[in-house]
Amino acid sequence: MDAVYIPLVNNLHLHWSLRALAAGKHVLCEKPLAMNVTEAEEMAAAAQHARLHLMEAFMYRFHPRARAFIEGVRDPLHVQASFGFGLSDPSNYRLRSSLGGGALLDVGCYTVNVARWILGEPDDVFSELRRDGSRVDAVDMSVTALMHFPTGATASVWASFESPEVQGLEVVERRAVKRLELPFSAWRDPDDPYQLMVESFADSVIEDRPVAIPPSESIANMRVLDWIREAALRR
Repeated sequence: MDAVYIPLVNNLHLHWSLRALAAGKHVLCEKPLAMNVTEAEEMAAAAQHARLHLMEAFMYRFHPRARAFIEGVRDPLHVQASFGFGLSDPSNYRLRSSLGGGALLDVGCYTVNVARWILGEPDDVFSELRRDGSRVDAVDMSVTALMHFPTGATASVWASFESPEVQGLEVVERRAVKRLELPFSAWRDPDDPYQLMVESFADSVIEDRPVAIPPSESIANMRVLDWIREAALRR
């Protein structure tokens, strides 16, 4: 066995990725790569030291429909991304902060990732976060963030565990408005993004070439997620 896939809850990504890398295994780790940017940097450093591949499993980025949409964006002014669904079972790991739960890490990571995919790195963040105050192990149930970018463009991202199932991506360009339905999944679609992702990772391992989503990209995404959380908590 040359590689392992880490599908565990978020708070276990660091530990088991480090163990796998130490055992000489390439690692494909579920999103978000880590609990925070410090953990992500530690994982990346371990992979680099071991001369092994580490990739975050953002499967949606491998779907031809998503890739074609992003490649077709021209002169964007604003990006709006949303991902939400309802959770009511208190035993669900997504509703336990000790396991790395919460809307920001679970689905907000997608909305931030796609905004950065289109616009690059933000230079300012404003955010609001609502927690479930009824539980000791409470998580953020809904998160809204507005990001500003050096070009002057902006992005609005929203993630929630309190809504009907919803996904959306809208890009306002100077001459057009473009929308992509269900940007983060591909149900009843002939192209399987999970298969495409695994095949891409396997090719990187077999051919010893860089992975499609390098650890530096995952670190940058984690840094923005941390920024959103910190900005909301300061309010």
